[in-house]
Amino acid sequence: MMRIRPGGSRAVLLYLALLAVSAAAGIILHVIAPAGAEQPAAGLPLDHVADVPLPGRATRLDYVSYDAARHLLFIAHLGDSEVIVFDTLNSRVVSRVRDIAAVHGVLVVPALGRVYASATGTNEVVAIDEASMRVVARVPGGVFPDGIAYEPGSRKLYVSDETGGTVTVIDALSNRRVSTIALGGEAGNTQYDPVSRHMFVNVQTRRQLVEIDPSTDTITDRIDLPGANGNHGLAIVAQPHRAFIACEGNNRLLVLDMPTKRVIQSLEVGGQPDVLAYDPGRDLLYVAGEAGVVSMFRVSGTAVDKIGEGLVGPYAHVVGVNTETHRAYFPLKNVNGRPVLRIMTPRTMEVW
Repeated sequence: MMRIRPGGSRAVLLYLALLAVSAAAGIILHVIAPAGAEQPAAGLPLDHVADVPLPGRATRLDYVSYDAARHLLFIAHLGDSEVIVFDTLNSRVVSRVRDIAAVHGVLVVPALGRVYASATGTNEVVAIDEASMRVVARVPGGVFPDGIAYEPGSRKLYVSDETGGTVTVIDALSNRRVSTIALGGEAGNTQYDPVSRHMFVNVQTRRQLVEIDPSTDTITDRIDLPGANGNHGLAIVAQPHRAFIACEGNNRLLVLDMPTKRVIQSLEVGGQPDVLAYDPGRDLLYVAGEAGVVSMFRVSGTAVDKIGEGLVGPYAHVVGVNTETHRAYFPLKNVNGRPVLRIMTPRTMEVW
């Protein structure tokens, strides 16, 4: 958090007044951490850039999604049932989309000018117009809609129904549910693979990764995951063609070689890993966990190597990456009594 230097009482009063006015308007000012402030994430090759206060109560924050063209980061504020919109260029909150009950997943699809959020409180998938930040549609999303992925060829959304054990398929153009795919177990995260153009979803209770063909919305393969326990988090990258699977039950990261569909590495990570993010420009993989510990890995064509691990902040289970600036964003539900967005930047490779 920002520290105020001694001897500046007028500046303190002015800052507090300005912050109060901006908070009342729903827009939070950018707060830069001064040089010499205590740095979080010891043990990680990251430097602390800033903590930016977020609006609302100190309640759970969930998934994030980034639109690089608009420089907007969308943050699911689950406990306050709203999506927070953060401008990464100006480091400030620019909008709040409310009435999305217990929002878990959020996904921006720039090609459609839409943001999709899973409202678990009402079992819906909510479509938001990115230009106006207004809700334009609500679609049934199953029993417990969570993670969301988009398939550009068919323009369909695939939504993990965690407790329902299904994937809900939604036509993004008509905003209609078109299919429900039974998984035979509890659903984890769902991700699109741009190489095979197929969808993949974790099935936690079966310790499998399930492959879905969007042209038929049928399961084409069930990939067993040796060493998995609670395989929930998922990230798929095209180069190298790998799937990264976070197992919250035994604190492991599994590396799946996509061409052979074999687990080629099993690596230890921090407690209860949840969300993963990949920065292709730096070949960096982030694994964020419920214990507040983030594990970082360098990805090469032959292996994945851990380069650091450390406490980023309380409940730092979500991470998003700006692939242009390489900054990493960690929404934290409670730092000194309020939610903040902790911004970090990786150090140069020479000091790793």
